[in-house]
Amino acid sequence: MGEAMVKCLLIGKVATPQDIVVSDVSRLRCEFLSREYGVSTLADNRRAVENADLIILAVKPQNLPRIMGEIKGLGREQLVLSIVAGATLSSLCQGLNHPFVVRAMPNMPAQIGEGMTIWTATAETIQKQRELAQTIVGALGKEIYVDDEKYLSMATALSGSGPAYVFLFIEALVDAGVHIGLPRGTARELVLQTVFGSTRVVEKTDKHPADLRNMVTSPGGTTTEALLQLEKGGFRSLLLEAVAAAYKKAECL
Repeated sequence: MGEAMVKCLLIGKVATPQDIVVSDVSRLRCEFLSREYGVSTLADNRRAVENADLIILAVKPQNLPRIMGEIKGLGREQLVLSIVAGATLSSLCQGLNHPFVVRAMPNMPAQIGEGMTIWTATAETIQKQRELAQTIVGALGKEIYVDDEKYLSMATALSGSGPAYVFLFIEALVDAGVHIGLPRGTARELVLQTVFGSTRVVEKTDKHPADLRNMVTSPGGTTTEALLQLEKGGFRSLLLEAVAAAYKKAECL
C-alpha cells in the first residue's frame, strides 16, 4: 500500500519525485522504488523524516513499535499519517510522543486510484494539517472523514475487506456462467461490465438498491427464480454475518 500511495501521489501530481523520501530496510526494495518512481530512498527512518511536513507510516503492525521509537522527537509542524491496521490514535500518539496524528484506512483498489479511504485525526491537528491529509488520501480515490475513531474498525470490515467479498462474488458469477455453457472469457466480460454498470446505476440514480432490483425483477421471470434461490441459501444474512465477523476481528487487532 505504501508503493500504491507513492504512485497515486505522483500520478495525481500531488507531489513530485523530489518531494518524496522512502525508507525501507530492504536494499533491493529501495533500488526498485528509486528506479521505478524516481524518489529518494534511505534505510534510515530517522534521516527519512528529517524536515518532512508529512510522515506516512505504511508498515506491518509488528514493526510499528520499533519504528515509532526510531522517529520519536518530531516537530510540532510535522504530521504523521498512519495506515497501520489496528494502530489506534492513542497508541500512535503515545508511541511517538507526538499529538499531531491522522489515522486512515484505505482499501486495495487504492492501488489504481479507485480506493475508498476513511480517516480521522486527533483533536490537536490543525486545519492546515487536516487539509494536507485529505489531499493525500484523496489521491487514492474517494475519502470520508469521521470524528469518531470507532468507525474505522467498522469500515475495515466493510470497505477494507469489502473488495475480497466483491472479488469472490465476481469469481462465483463467472464460474456460474461457465457452468451453464459460456466460454470463460465471455462470462468474465459479461460479469465485469454487469458489476461495473450496476454500481454506476446506484451511484448515478441515487435510488435505493431495492428499487433498482425491483426494476430488473419481473413477476414469475428468470430473475425472480434466481433471487429465490439466493434467499433460500441465506445470501443476505450470510453476508451480514461475514461483515460482522470481520468487524469483531478488527476490534481485536
